[in-house]
Amino acid sequence: MEVEYKTMIFEELLLEAIDEGLSSLGETCKQAIYFHLEKEFKLNKRDIAFRIKDFAEAIENIFGVGAKVLEIRIMKNLFKNMGYPFPYFPNQEYFEFTKYLESARVNKNRLDPFKELKTDQYNKGFYARAMT
Repeated sequence: MEVEYKTMIFEELLLEAIDEGLSSLGETCKQAIYFHLEKEFKLNKRDIAFRIKDFAEAIENIFGVGAKVLEIRIMKNLFKNMGYPFPYFPNQEYFEFTKYLESARVNKNRLDPFKELKTDQYNKGFYARAMT
């Protein structure tokens, strides 16, 4: 079925983006985080893309407010892998990791996958690539 195939492709892109994001911390760190996710949060690497809310909560538990930096890096990687520019809202209240992911998953084949996330701030020129 084509819809399941497209969903699986997205899940693979997401897992790759997460792996790249964690790799930015170093290979040893990445492996330690995967180990910690599995042991402390019962979240193995294969399940992360299907339990993204649990992953976000675990990362926030591990890194605290620093999790946002990692989440942004993961999102940048995902959008790069999908061929889209990363729509980043500099005001932290507009960045919700799980909403970005859900919008990307649902709309991955649209020309503008983030139409639902746009706000007045977006329309006033706050569309930018984060941490380029």
